[in-house]
Amino acid sequence: MTPSSPAPPTRHRTVAGSWIRSVGSWIRSAPGTYVWLSALFVTTVIVHQMSPDFDEDFLRQRSTNIHELTEDPLRVLFASAFWIDGGQWIPYALLYTVFHAPAERWLGTLRWLTVAVLAHVLASLASEGVLAWAIRHGHVPPAAANTLDVGVSYALAGVVAVLTYRVPPHWRFVYLFAVLVFYGVPLITGRSFTDLGHFTAVLIGLACYPLTRSRQRTKTPVPQ
Repeated sequence: MTPSSPAPPTRHRTVAGSWIRSVGSWIRSAPGTYVWLSALFVTTVIVHQMSPDFDEDFLRQRSTNIHELTEDPLRVLFASAFWIDGGQWIPYALLYTVFHAPAERWLGTLRWLTVAVLAHVLASLASEGVLAWAIRHGHVPPAAANTLDVGVSYALAGVVAVLTYRVPPHWRFVYLFAVLVFYGVPLITGRSFTDLGHFTAVLIGLACYPLTRSRQRTKTPVPQ
């Protein structure tokens, strides 16, 4: 009598297929977030192929510092949002999934992108404006005009802040307090102009309340 063959692992395949479909649905529900994150992955791989000296000079040319903003503001404001200083992509993948993706699904891609762009651009201009004032009055050396300042943290701070209006009312002030403490303490205790930029981005995110009004009662779709 021929021994029977083991049954194929259909259950495991079904579970794996369901998980893959859920992940795919999650990504499709926030296309802007994951296109941006994919671009950051590509540029991070590019940076890792560079020598440390060339890496720093390359990123400085795409930095929203005073020198580059004076030379070509539109170019650097756009370019700086696609490079990460330090080359650590995975933490941003987690942060984008926790904050950007829910915000995009809630607000829609256009409104989410509006918040992110406003926070990135206005916080960059505000922080560099304060730095320019400090240089002009001798509080910091002129070399600070070439400071390396690339990355997506201002846009992230703005989106983190606008999600305050998505939090249930009984937890909203707890969330807001945590956000203000997280970004406010470095502003008070630190000496970096980027701390001012992050806190400014938070205020910009909170000021985007009008963009959220029609979404206050909209539930986030659950991936199928």
